This record gives sequence, structure tokens and C-alpha cells, in this order.
Amino acid sequence: MKTNGSLFCVHGFQGCDGSILLDDNSTTGFVGEKTAGPNANSVRGFDVIDNIKSKVEALCPKVVSCADILAVAARDSVLALGGAGWTVGLGRRDSTTASLSTANSDLPAPTSSLSSLISSFSNKGFSAKEMVALSGSHTIGQARCTTFRTRLYNDNNINASFATSLKSSCPSSGSDDSLSPLDLQTPNKFDNLYFQNLLINKGLLHSDQELFNGGSTDDQVKTYSSDPNAFSTDFSNAMVKMSNLSPLTGSQGEIRVNCRVTN
Repeated sequence: MKTNGSLFCVHGFQGCDGSILLDDNSTTGFVGEKTAGPNANSVRGFDVIDNIKSKVEALCPKVVSCADILAVAARDSVLALGGAGWTVGLGRRDSTTASLSTANSDLPAPTSSLSSLISSFSNKGFSAKEMVALSGSHTIGQARCTTFRTRLYNDNNINASFATSLKSSCPSSGSDDSLSPLDLQTPNKFDNLYFQNLLINKGLLHSDQELFNGGSTDDQVKTYSSDPNAFSTDFSNAMVKMSNLSPLTGSQGEIRVNCRVTN
């Protein structure tokens, strides 16, 4: 699962309710959030959730929600790659619907400006500091060429050698789905090099570099670039808050048997 998916509980607009996991259904006409702009051909690893769910269902039928599995998997993925952990509260239930249009309008785009990023997170109750900390999830994961092409060929605040190294796999046209790591140096390690890269204009996405571009979040980026413990602490705290974003509990929603479809 693309780690950028930590945003709004792995790119599910409605919160931590497993809405992102629902497949489109041509028979009923249901369209989910997987094809939303920030998600399409980007968020992946759904088969991992499917495998976990099948094993859990075999032992405890209709007890553990897909939303809880997703929240725990996000934490365990960070731990497995060397990051700090956090306590994941359980007891969420799964949504019975999703909203493509709202996901498209409310999820942050890779072309977002700093003010847009701050506004998107503020609308969900997160401070600018928490937004910067959560953006540090881009220390792992990959992005499609189509999401950073404009930055390569049009932005001025990009390291020249860095841009050149990417243009062979991301030409000015074509190769939309060609992948590049969000952190070129340690793409499979959860560390603070993402922030160090921003200091030298090596943010892959336009929205990444916006965090360090003469704006209000520059000092926070500097702090995280030099103090990995501060980043780990703030990221973990922000993820706890993220995991509590609009959960369904009690009689709300359901416990899906198959994470891809409602019961």
C-alpha cells in the first residue's frame, strides 16, 4: 500500500472506515474511491489486506473490520521499515459506501500549493505542523511519472541533477505509470531523509517541495531534517490522531466479510 495513503487513512476520504477498499461494481453502478485522481494506479497492495482479512475471518468470523486491519497494517508497515510505532485503537466498523467525487475534491493533489495542503488538512482537524509530520510518510513509497512530470519540466525550485536523473524514466510525454521512489536515497527505510531532500530541492512531488519553499513550514522541515526523534514522535502522534478520524462504531456500518464489497 502506498504510504502516502496515510493521508486521510490511506486515501479514503470518509475517514478510517475502509471506504478506500471497496471495488467498483458495474452491475449496481457503484463507483468507489480507488479511481479518484490521487488514488488511481497509485494506491496499491489491496491483495495484502485481502490475505490478512481471509486469515482473520477463518479464526474470528465477522469480528475484526477491514478498517481496523488497515489501521494496524499502516502501523506495522512503518515498524517493519525501521520507523517508530504507536498504539492503534481498535473497534472501528466498515463503511457501506464511498464517494468518488468527494475524494477527488478533498484529497490533496501532488500539484497542491502549501496553502492548499494546509487547508486540506485543516478541514480534517490537523494543524500545519501535523500536516508536515504526516507528509514525512513520503520517506517510503513510489509515485507515478504523471504525478511529478510537470515538476520535472516546469518547476524552477528543483535540483538540476536530480531532475535529469528522473527524465530518462519520465519523459515529457508517455510513460505515465513509470514509478520513481519518493525518497531516492533510502526508499525502503522509514527515516527523516525525505526532509533532508527538501532542503536541497530534491522533493519528488511539487506538493513535497512546497513544504520547503520559503513558506511558513520551512522551519518545521528544518527541525525534522536534523532531529529524527522529533519527526518520529510527531509522526506517531499524528498517526494516532489520523487513526481516530471519523471512525464508525457501535451500530454504524458493518464488519465486512470481504473488504472489497459490502455484505
